[in-house]
Amino acid sequence: MPLDDLLPDSAAAVLAREVAGQFHSPALLNHCLRSYLWAAQYGREREIAFDAELLYVSAMLHDLGLVPVFDSATAPFEEAGGAVAWVFGAGAGWDVARRRRAAGVIVAHMADSVDVTADPEGHLLELATGLDVSGRRPDDWPAGFRSEVLAHHPRLGLAEEFVGCFIEQARRKPSSLAGRFVAGGFADRVRANRLDA
Repeated sequence: MPLDDLLPDSAAAVLAREVAGQFHSPALLNHCLRSYLWAAQYGREREIAFDAELLYVSAMLHDLGLVPVFDSATAPFEEAGGAVAWVFGAGAGWDVARRRRAAGVIVAHMADSVDVTADPEGHLLELATGLDVSGRRPDDWPAGFRSEVLAHHPRLGLAEEFVGCFIEQARRKPSSLAGRFVAGGFADRVRANRLDA
């Protein structure tokens, strides 16, 4: 099955991709698409029940807080991105509970780990972004699937762009998770990601 056939095609999903394409660089847009594909594949293989539309919209919007127009002067980027998702959900006609879920999934993606029973979408997005950004646990995905995803949605210099974004977040918001990641050697981990080999 072609990879794009795995992507949700609801009205909200289509609009989320449009928003991501409007505001992200090509490298960040591909990161969002890969993050959904990694997350969905991991969930399907392990029979984790998840809401595909919610996961996809969250994946498309999860890094908007890194984009200058949405970057908060004080809030961590994941909270700023969560706020954008809440507003997006309102525009998409989602009820308040679903808007909160999208925001919560985006905030959760920066956690060290997320309880799959409490938040399956947050769990999957946290694992997927860990793979895509810093190369964590690559063998949890089949090699053939990794190759197909990377061929269809190439990395386009994501490592350096992402390191630059996080260094800027750390400079202005040193107590944020991004700030702590940078202080803990984040740049070296990102630059050593096996997906860039």
